[in-house]
Amino acid sequence: MVLCEKRWIVAFTIISLVALIGLFWEHQPAENGQVFNSIEAINYGDVAWLLTASCLVLLMTPGLSFFYGGMVGKKNVISTMLKSFICLGVVGLLWVVIGFSLSFGDSIGISVERKTYGIFGNPFQFAFFDQVEMLPHKALGSTIPFILYALFQMKFAVITPAIITGALAERIRFISFLLFICLFTLFIYTPLCHMVWHPNGLLGSYFGIKDFAGGTVVHMSAGFAALAGVIVLGKRKNSEHIPTNIPFVLLGTGMLWFGWFGFNAGSALSANATAAMAFATTTIASASAMMTWVFFDRLNGRKVSALGACIGAVVGLVVITPSAGYVTIPQSIFFGFIGALVSNRMVYWKKLKQIDDTLDVFACHGVGGIMGMILTAIFAQGENASLLHGGWNVFGHHMMALILVSAFTFGGAYFLFKITNLIIPIRVSEESENIGLDLSQHGEKF
Repeated sequence: MVLCEKRWIVAFTIISLVALIGLFWEHQPAENGQVFNSIEAINYGDVAWLLTASCLVLLMTPGLSFFYGGMVGKKNVISTMLKSFICLGVVGLLWVVIGFSLSFGDSIGISVERKTYGIFGNPFQFAFFDQVEMLPHKALGSTIPFILYALFQMKFAVITPAIITGALAERIRFISFLLFICLFTLFIYTPLCHMVWHPNGLLGSYFGIKDFAGGTVVHMSAGFAALAGVIVLGKRKNSEHIPTNIPFVLLGTGMLWFGWFGFNAGSALSANATAAMAFATTTIASASAMMTWVFFDRLNGRKVSALGACIGAVVGLVVITPSAGYVTIPQSIFFGFIGALVSNRMVYWKKLKQIDDTLDVFACHGVGGIMGMILTAIFAQGENASLLHGGWNVFGHHMMALILVSAFTFGGAYFLFKITNLIIPIRVSEESENIGLDLSQHGEKF
Protein backbone atom coordinates (compact mmCIF):
# COMPACT_ATOMS: atom_id res chain seq x y z
CA MET A 1 0.00 0.00 0.00
CA VAL A 2 2.87 2.36 0.84
CA LEU A 3 4.46 1.68 -2.55
CA CYS A 4 1.20 2.50 -4.27
CA GLU A 5 0.97 5.79 -2.37
CA LYS A 6 4.56 6.68 -3.31
CA ARG A 7 3.80 6.16 -7.00
CA TRP A 8 0.86 8.51 -6.84
CA ILE A 9 2.94 11.05 -4.90
CA VAL A 10 5.52 10.96 -7.70
CA ALA A 11 2.78 11.36 -10.32
CA PHE A 12 1.25 14.33 -8.46
CA THR A 13 4.69 15.90 -8.02
CA ILE A 14 5.31 15.71 -11.78
CA ILE A 15 2.02 17.39 -12.67
CA SER A 16 2.71 20.05 -10.00
CA LEU A 17 6.12 20.79 -11.52
CA VAL A 18 4.62 21.05 -15.00
CA ALA A 19 2.04 23.52 -13.70
CA LEU A 20 4.69 25.64 -11.95
CA ILE A 21 6.99 25.62 -14.99
CA GLY A 22 4.05 26.69 -17.13
CA LEU A 23 3.33 29.56 -14.73
CA PHE A 24 6.86 30.96 -14.96
CA TRP A 25 7.71 29.91 -18.52
CA GLU A 26 8.96 32.83 -20.61
CA HIS A 27 6.80 32.38 -23.69
CA GLN A 28 8.43 33.10 -27.06
CA PRO A 29 6.04 34.80 -29.50
CA ALA A 30 5.84 34.03 -33.21
CA GLU A 31 7.20 36.60 -35.63
CA ASN A 32 6.63 37.31 -39.31
CA GLY A 33 9.49 36.17 -41.48
CA GLN A 34 11.08 33.05 -42.81
CA VAL A 35 8.82 30.55 -41.02
CA PHE A 36 5.49 32.31 -40.49
CA ASN A 37 3.07 34.08 -42.82
CA SER A 38 1.44 37.36 -41.90
CA ILE A 39 -1.97 37.41 -40.28
CA GLU A 40 -3.47 38.44 -43.64
CA ALA A 41 -2.74 34.95 -45.02
CA ILE A 42 -5.47 33.44 -42.85
CA ASN A 43 -8.46 32.05 -44.74
CA TYR A 44 -11.50 32.29 -42.47
CA GLY A 45 -13.33 29.48 -44.25
CA ASP A 46 -10.39 27.19 -43.55
CA VAL A 47 -10.32 28.33 -39.93
CA ALA A 48 -14.02 27.57 -39.48
CA TRP A 49 -13.65 24.10 -40.98
CA LEU A 50 -10.52 23.19 -38.98
CA LEU A 51 -12.14 24.37 -35.73
CA THR A 52 -15.07 22.10 -36.53
CA ALA A 53 -12.81 19.22 -37.58
CA SER A 54 -10.80 19.52 -34.35
CA CYS A 55 -14.00 19.24 -32.31
CA LEU A 56 -15.06 16.20 -34.36
CA VAL A 57 -11.73 14.42 -33.80
CA LEU A 58 -11.88 15.15 -30.07
CA LEU A 59 -15.34 13.54 -29.99
CA MET A 60 -13.80 10.31 -31.29
CA THR A 61 -12.03 9.59 -27.99
CA PRO A 62 -15.18 9.53 -25.83
CA GLY A 63 -16.80 7.67 -28.74
CA LEU A 64 -14.06 5.08 -28.53
CA SER A 65 -14.64 4.76 -24.79
CA PHE A 66 -18.30 3.85 -25.40
CA PHE A 67 -17.30 1.52 -28.25
CA TYR A 68 -14.87 -0.37 -26.02
CA GLY A 69 -16.86 -0.05 -22.81
CA GLY A 70 -19.90 -1.81 -24.24
CA MET A 71 -17.81 -4.79 -25.36
CA VAL A 72 -16.19 -5.77 -22.06
CA GLY A 73 -17.62 -7.61 -19.07
CA LYS A 74 -19.81 -5.72 -16.60
CA LYS A 75 -17.17 -5.47 -13.88
CA ASN A 76 -14.68 -3.72 -16.22
CA VAL A 77 -16.84 -1.17 -18.07
CA ILE A 78 -15.76 1.95 -16.17
CA SER A 79 -12.06 1.06 -16.09
CA THR A 80 -12.06 0.39 -19.84
CA MET A 81 -13.87 3.63 -20.67
CA LEU A 82 -11.66 5.67 -18.35
CA LYS A 83 -8.45 4.43 -19.95
CA SER A 84 -9.60 5.92 -23.26
CA PHE A 85 -10.99 9.08 -21.71
CA ILE A 86 -7.91 9.82 -19.56
CA CYS A 87 -5.80 10.16 -22.72
CA LEU A 88 -7.45 13.54 -23.28
CA GLY A 89 -5.73 14.77 -20.13
CA VAL A 90 -2.42 12.93 -20.20
CA VAL A 91 -1.57 13.33 -23.89
CA GLY A 92 -3.12 16.79 -24.08
CA LEU A 93 -0.67 18.14 -21.50
CA LEU A 94 2.26 16.15 -22.86
CA TRP A 95 1.56 17.51 -26.34
CA VAL A 96 1.77 21.12 -25.17
CA VAL A 97 4.91 20.61 -23.08
CA ILE A 98 7.03 18.72 -25.62
CA GLY A 99 4.99 16.41 -27.88
CA PHE A 100 4.14 18.95 -30.57
CA SER A 101 7.74 20.10 -30.70
CA LEU A 102 9.02 16.53 -31.10
CA SER A 103 6.46 15.96 -33.87
CA PHE A 104 6.73 19.18 -35.87
CA GLY A 105 9.87 20.97 -34.73
CA ASP A 106 12.79 21.39 -37.14
CA SER A 107 14.04 18.00 -38.31
CA ILE A 108 16.77 16.12 -36.48
CA GLY A 109 17.79 12.99 -38.33
CA ILE A 110 20.08 11.83 -41.10
CA SER A 111 21.64 13.84 -43.92
CA VAL A 112 21.57 12.61 -47.52
CA GLU A 113 23.13 14.82 -50.19
CA ARG A 114 23.10 17.85 -47.88
CA LYS A 115 19.42 17.48 -47.02
CA THR A 116 18.25 16.41 -43.56
CA TYR A 117 15.54 13.78 -43.38
CA GLY A 118 13.97 13.99 -39.97
CA ILE A 119 13.40 11.22 -37.46
CA PHE A 120 12.09 13.57 -34.77
CA GLY A 121 11.69 17.29 -34.26
CA ASN A 122 13.67 19.77 -32.16
CA PRO A 123 12.19 19.18 -28.68
CA PHE A 124 12.76 22.77 -27.56
CA GLN A 125 11.50 24.71 -30.58
CA PHE A 126 7.80 24.67 -29.67
CA ALA A 127 8.08 23.58 -26.01
CA PHE A 128 5.09 24.83 -23.98
CA PHE A 129 3.74 26.04 -27.35
CA ASP A 130 6.45 28.65 -27.87
CA GLN A 131 5.74 30.46 -31.17
CA VAL A 132 2.46 28.57 -31.46
CA GLU A 133 0.08 31.47 -31.84
CA MET A 134 -2.17 33.16 -34.40
CA LEU A 135 0.29 33.52 -37.27
CA PRO A 136 0.09 30.71 -39.88
CA HIS A 137 3.14 28.52 -40.40
CA LYS A 138 4.26 28.56 -44.05
CA ALA A 139 4.80 24.79 -44.26
CA LEU A 140 2.27 23.55 -41.70
CA GLY A 141 -1.24 24.79 -42.39
CA SER A 142 -0.39 27.97 -44.28
CA THR A 143 -3.92 29.46 -44.15
CA ILE A 144 -4.85 28.73 -40.52
CA PRO A 145 -3.38 29.96 -37.22
CA PHE A 146 -0.51 27.76 -36.08
CA ILE A 147 -2.26 27.23 -32.74
CA LEU A 148 -5.19 25.67 -34.59
CA TYR A 149 -2.89 23.32 -36.51
CA ALA A 150 -1.26 22.27 -33.23
CA LEU A 151 -4.60 21.59 -31.56
CA PHE A 152 -5.92 19.64 -34.55
CA GLN A 153 -2.83 17.43 -34.47
CA MET A 154 -3.19 17.05 -30.69
CA LYS A 155 -6.46 15.15 -31.14
CA PHE A 156 -4.68 12.55 -33.29
CA ALA A 157 -2.02 12.11 -30.62
CA VAL A 158 -4.75 11.68 -27.99
CA ILE A 159 -6.72 8.93 -29.67
CA THR A 160 -3.73 6.80 -30.72
CA PRO A 161 -2.85 5.41 -27.24
CA ALA A 162 -6.58 5.28 -26.45
CA ILE A 163 -6.99 2.74 -29.27
CA ILE A 164 -4.42 0.46 -27.58
CA THR A 165 -6.57 0.17 -24.44
CA GLY A 166 -9.01 -2.27 -26.03
CA ALA A 167 -6.34 -4.95 -26.34
CA LEU A 168 -5.24 -4.62 -22.71
CA ALA A 169 -8.70 -4.39 -21.15
CA GLU A 170 -9.62 -6.25 -17.94
CA ARG A 171 -6.07 -6.82 -16.65
CA ILE A 172 -3.75 -3.77 -16.84
CA ARG A 173 -2.98 -1.60 -13.80
CA PHE A 174 -4.20 1.98 -14.26
CA ILE A 175 -1.10 3.87 -13.13
CA SER A 176 1.12 1.58 -15.22
CA PHE A 177 -1.05 2.40 -18.23
CA LEU A 178 -0.57 6.14 -17.57
CA LEU A 179 3.20 5.69 -17.56
CA PHE A 180 3.12 3.62 -20.73
CA ILE A 181 1.05 6.11 -22.74
CA CYS A 182 3.50 8.86 -21.79
CA LEU A 183 6.42 6.76 -23.02
CA PHE A 184 4.52 5.63 -26.13
CA THR A 185 3.60 9.21 -27.08
CA LEU A 186 7.16 10.48 -26.64
CA PHE A 187 9.15 7.62 -28.16
CA ILE A 188 6.86 6.06 -30.75
CA TYR A 189 4.05 8.41 -31.76
CA THR A 190 6.01 11.67 -32.05
CA PRO A 191 8.93 10.33 -34.14
CA LEU A 192 6.53 8.42 -36.40
CA CYS A 193 4.39 11.53 -36.78
CA HIS A 194 7.46 13.58 -37.67
CA MET A 195 8.79 11.01 -40.14
CA VAL A 196 5.47 10.80 -42.01
CA TRP A 197 3.87 14.25 -41.76
CA HIS A 198 6.67 16.77 -41.33
CA PRO A 199 7.71 18.27 -44.72
CA ASN A 200 11.26 16.96 -44.16
CA GLY A 201 10.30 13.68 -42.47
CA LEU A 202 12.24 10.54 -43.38
CA LEU A 203 9.26 8.43 -44.48
CA GLY A 204 7.25 11.18 -46.14
CA SER A 205 10.04 13.11 -47.82
CA TYR A 206 12.66 10.44 -48.56
CA PHE A 207 10.48 7.32 -49.05
CA GLY A 208 7.54 9.25 -50.49
CA ILE A 209 5.01 7.59 -48.18
CA LYS A 210 1.40 8.71 -48.55
CA ASP A 211 -0.66 8.80 -45.34
CA PHE A 212 -3.52 11.24 -45.73
CA ALA A 213 -4.96 11.06 -42.22
CA GLY A 214 -3.12 8.52 -40.07
CA GLY A 215 -3.35 4.92 -41.29
CA THR A 216 0.35 4.55 -40.54
CA VAL A 217 0.84 7.13 -37.80
CA VAL A 218 -2.27 6.27 -35.79
CA HIS A 219 -3.68 2.83 -36.64
CA MET A 220 -0.57 0.82 -37.42
CA SER A 221 1.29 2.24 -34.43
CA ALA A 222 -1.64 1.53 -32.10
CA GLY A 223 -2.25 -1.91 -33.58
CA PHE A 224 1.33 -3.12 -33.24
CA ALA A 225 1.63 -1.58 -29.77
CA ALA A 226 -1.52 -3.47 -28.80
CA LEU A 227 -0.01 -6.71 -30.09
CA ALA A 228 3.17 -6.11 -28.09
CA GLY A 229 1.13 -5.28 -25.00
CA VAL A 230 -0.91 -8.47 -24.95
CA ILE A 231 2.25 -10.55 -25.40
CA VAL A 232 3.89 -8.86 -22.40
CA LEU A 233 0.73 -8.90 -20.25
CA GLY A 234 -0.32 -12.47 -20.97
CA LYS A 235 -3.83 -13.87 -21.16
CA ARG A 236 -6.68 -13.03 -18.81
CA LYS A 237 -7.58 -15.63 -16.20
CA ASN A 238 -11.04 -15.79 -17.71
CA SER A 239 -11.00 -14.74 -21.34
CA GLU A 240 -14.65 -15.63 -21.91
CA HIS A 241 -17.12 -12.81 -21.43
CA ILE A 242 -20.36 -11.51 -22.86
CA PRO A 243 -20.41 -7.87 -24.02
CA THR A 244 -22.23 -5.87 -21.37
CA ASN A 245 -23.97 -3.16 -23.36
CA ILE A 246 -24.43 -3.43 -27.13
CA PRO A 247 -26.25 -0.04 -27.26
CA PHE A 248 -23.01 1.50 -25.91
CA VAL A 249 -21.17 -0.07 -28.85
CA LEU A 250 -23.72 1.34 -31.29
CA LEU A 251 -23.48 4.77 -29.70
CA GLY A 252 -19.68 4.65 -29.76
CA THR A 253 -19.65 3.60 -33.40
CA GLY A 254 -21.92 6.48 -34.33
CA MET A 255 -19.69 8.95 -32.47
CA LEU A 256 -16.57 7.50 -34.11
CA TRP A 257 -18.08 7.62 -37.60
CA PHE A 258 -19.27 11.19 -37.05
CA GLY A 259 -15.92 12.26 -35.63
CA TRP A 260 -14.01 10.50 -38.40
CA PHE A 261 -15.22 13.11 -40.87
CA GLY A 262 -13.03 15.58 -38.99
CA PHE A 263 -10.24 13.02 -38.82
CA ASN A 264 -10.14 12.43 -42.58
CA ALA A 265 -11.74 15.44 -44.24
CA GLY A 266 -10.04 17.76 -41.76
CA SER A 267 -6.67 16.43 -42.86
CA ALA A 268 -7.03 18.41 -46.09
CA LEU A 269 -6.26 21.38 -43.78
CA SER A 270 -8.60 23.50 -45.86
CA ALA A 271 -12.26 23.86 -46.78
CA ASN A 272 -11.69 22.64 -50.32
CA ALA A 273 -12.52 19.93 -52.85
CA THR A 274 -10.05 17.47 -51.33
CA ALA A 275 -11.87 17.73 -47.98
CA ALA A 276 -15.18 17.04 -49.71
CA MET A 277 -13.74 13.99 -51.48
CA ALA A 278 -12.22 12.66 -48.25
CA PHE A 279 -15.60 13.16 -46.56
CA ALA A 280 -17.26 11.09 -49.28
CA THR A 281 -14.72 8.25 -49.43
CA THR A 282 -14.84 7.97 -45.64
CA THR A 283 -18.61 7.51 -45.72
CA ILE A 284 -18.66 5.01 -48.55
CA ALA A 285 -15.75 2.85 -47.40
CA SER A 286 -17.31 2.46 -43.97
CA ALA A 287 -20.71 1.60 -45.45
CA SER A 288 -19.08 -0.97 -47.73
CA ALA A 289 -17.12 -2.56 -44.89
CA MET A 290 -20.15 -2.72 -42.60
CA MET A 291 -22.25 -4.58 -45.17
CA THR A 292 -19.36 -6.84 -46.19
CA TRP A 293 -18.74 -7.79 -42.55
CA VAL A 294 -22.34 -8.77 -41.75
CA PHE A 295 -22.82 -10.70 -45.01
CA PHE A 296 -19.50 -12.49 -44.61
CA ASP A 297 -20.44 -13.41 -41.03
CA ARG A 298 -23.69 -14.92 -42.29
CA LEU A 299 -21.89 -16.88 -45.02
CA ASN A 300 -19.69 -18.36 -42.28
CA GLY A 301 -22.65 -19.52 -40.21
CA ARG A 302 -22.69 -16.62 -37.75
CA LYS A 303 -25.76 -14.50 -37.09
CA VAL A 304 -26.00 -10.93 -38.34
CA SER A 305 -25.16 -8.98 -35.19
CA ALA A 306 -25.11 -5.35 -34.14
CA LEU A 307 -21.60 -5.94 -32.81
CA GLY A 308 -20.42 -7.23 -36.19
CA ALA A 309 -21.99 -4.31 -38.03
CA CYS A 310 -20.23 -1.85 -35.71
CA ILE A 311 -16.84 -3.53 -35.97
CA GLY A 312 -17.16 -3.67 -39.76
CA ALA A 313 -17.98 0.02 -39.97
CA VAL A 314 -14.94 0.95 -37.87
CA VAL A 315 -12.66 -1.30 -39.94
CA GLY A 316 -13.84 0.52 -43.09
CA LEU A 317 -12.96 3.84 -41.48
CA VAL A 318 -9.51 2.55 -40.56
CA VAL A 319 -8.74 1.16 -44.03
CA ILE A 320 -9.73 4.33 -45.92
CA THR A 321 -7.87 6.70 -43.57
CA PRO A 322 -4.43 6.71 -45.29
CA SER A 323 -5.94 7.28 -48.74
CA ALA A 324 -9.15 9.23 -48.06
CA GLY A 325 -8.07 12.19 -50.18
CA TYR A 326 -6.18 10.19 -52.80
CA VAL A 327 -8.76 7.75 -54.24
CA THR A 328 -12.11 7.80 -56.03
CA ILE A 329 -15.53 6.86 -54.65
CA PRO A 330 -15.67 3.49 -56.52
CA GLN A 331 -12.20 2.64 -55.21
CA SER A 332 -13.31 3.44 -51.65
CA ILE A 333 -16.03 0.77 -51.99
CA PHE A 334 -13.30 -1.77 -52.79
CA PHE A 335 -11.16 -0.53 -49.89
CA GLY A 336 -14.01 -1.15 -47.44
CA PHE A 337 -14.82 -4.53 -48.98
CA ILE A 338 -11.34 -6.03 -48.99
CA GLY A 339 -10.42 -4.49 -45.64
CA ALA A 340 -13.48 -6.03 -43.96
CA LEU A 341 -12.77 -9.47 -45.43
CA VAL A 342 -9.15 -9.53 -44.23
CA SER A 343 -9.88 -8.12 -40.76
CA ASN A 344 -12.83 -10.47 -40.30
CA ARG A 345 -10.59 -13.46 -41.00
CA MET A 346 -7.99 -12.13 -38.56
CA VAL A 347 -10.58 -11.59 -35.81
CA TYR A 348 -11.48 -15.28 -35.93
CA TRP A 349 -7.94 -16.56 -36.49
CA LYS A 350 -7.25 -19.07 -33.71
CA LYS A 351 -3.58 -18.17 -33.30
CA LEU A 352 -4.45 -14.53 -32.66
CA LYS A 353 -7.15 -15.57 -30.21
CA GLN A 354 -4.55 -17.52 -28.23
CA ILE A 355 -2.67 -14.38 -27.17
CA ASP A 356 -5.91 -12.77 -25.92
CA ASP A 357 -6.21 -9.39 -27.62
CA THR A 358 -9.34 -8.56 -25.63
CA LEU A 359 -11.17 -6.43 -28.19
CA ASP A 360 -9.27 -7.47 -31.34
CA VAL A 361 -7.37 -4.21 -31.67
CA PHE A 362 -4.58 -5.65 -33.79
CA ALA A 363 -6.98 -7.51 -36.10
CA CYS A 364 -9.02 -4.35 -36.70
CA HIS A 365 -6.70 -1.35 -36.34
CA GLY A 366 -3.32 -2.97 -36.98
CA VAL A 367 -4.41 -5.13 -39.91
CA GLY A 368 -6.78 -2.41 -41.13
CA GLY A 369 -3.91 0.09 -41.12
CA ILE A 370 -1.66 -2.37 -42.99
CA MET A 371 -4.35 -3.01 -45.61
CA GLY A 372 -4.95 0.72 -45.96
CA MET A 373 -1.26 1.37 -46.51
CA ILE A 374 -0.93 -1.44 -49.09
CA LEU A 375 -4.04 -0.32 -50.98
CA THR A 376 -2.86 3.30 -50.87
CA ALA A 377 0.48 2.17 -52.32
CA ILE A 378 -1.41 0.58 -55.22
CA PHE A 379 -4.20 3.05 -55.99
CA ALA A 380 -3.35 6.54 -54.65
CA GLN A 381 -3.67 9.16 -57.37
CA GLY A 382 -1.07 11.81 -58.06
CA GLU A 383 2.38 11.90 -59.62
CA ASN A 384 4.63 9.13 -58.23
CA ALA A 385 2.02 8.34 -55.59
CA SER A 386 1.45 4.60 -56.07
CA LEU A 387 1.96 1.50 -58.17
CA LEU A 388 -0.63 2.62 -60.74
CA HIS A 389 0.66 6.20 -60.74
CA GLY A 390 4.41 5.85 -60.44
CA GLY A 391 5.42 2.24 -60.91
CA TRP A 392 7.03 -0.54 -58.92
CA ASN A 393 9.73 1.70 -57.46
CA VAL A 394 7.11 3.80 -55.64
CA PHE A 395 5.29 0.68 -54.47
CA GLY A 396 8.58 -0.82 -53.27
CA HIS A 397 9.32 2.25 -51.15
CA HIS A 398 5.92 1.91 -49.50
CA MET A 399 6.53 -1.75 -48.70
CA MET A 400 9.96 -0.97 -47.26
CA ALA A 401 8.35 1.68 -45.08
CA LEU A 402 5.64 -0.79 -44.06
CA ILE A 403 8.28 -3.19 -42.76
CA LEU A 404 10.19 -0.40 -40.99
CA VAL A 405 7.07 1.00 -39.32
CA SER A 406 5.91 -2.47 -38.24
CA ALA A 407 9.29 -3.31 -36.70
CA PHE A 408 9.69 0.11 -35.08
CA THR A 409 6.21 0.22 -33.52
CA PHE A 410 6.08 -3.41 -32.36
CA GLY A 411 9.68 -3.55 -31.14
CA GLY A 412 9.53 -0.11 -29.56
CA ALA A 413 6.23 -0.78 -27.80
CA TYR A 414 7.44 -4.18 -26.55
CA PHE A 415 10.52 -2.52 -25.05
CA LEU A 416 8.43 0.26 -23.46
CA PHE A 417 6.02 -2.25 -21.92
CA LYS A 418 9.01 -4.08 -20.42
CA ILE A 419 10.44 -0.81 -19.07
CA THR A 420 7.05 0.13 -17.63
CA ASN A 421 6.78 -3.26 -15.96
CA LEU A 422 10.19 -2.78 -14.33
CA ILE A 423 9.11 0.57 -12.88
CA ILE A 424 5.54 -0.40 -11.96
CA PRO A 425 4.14 -3.92 -12.47
CA ILE A 426 1.66 -3.58 -15.32
CA ARG A 427 -0.68 -6.43 -14.47
CA VAL A 428 -3.18 -6.31 -11.62
CA SER A 429 -3.26 -9.10 -9.05
CA GLU A 430 -5.37 -12.19 -9.67
CA GLU A 431 -7.70 -11.09 -6.88
CA SER A 432 -8.18 -7.65 -8.46
CA GLU A 433 -8.82 -9.24 -11.85
CA ASN A 434 -11.47 -11.53 -10.34
CA ILE A 435 -13.16 -8.64 -8.55
CA GLY A 436 -13.02 -6.54 -11.69
CA LEU A 437 -11.00 -3.41 -12.36
CA ASP A 438 -13.93 -1.07 -11.78
CA LEU A 439 -13.98 -1.85 -8.08
CA SER A 440 -10.37 -2.88 -7.50
CA GLN A 441 -8.77 0.04 -9.37
CA HIS A 442 -11.36 2.81 -9.13
CA GLY A 443 -13.84 1.94 -6.37
CA GLU A 444 -16.75 2.42 -8.75
CA LYS A 445 -19.44 0.14 -10.13
CA PHE A 446 -21.37 0.08 -13.41
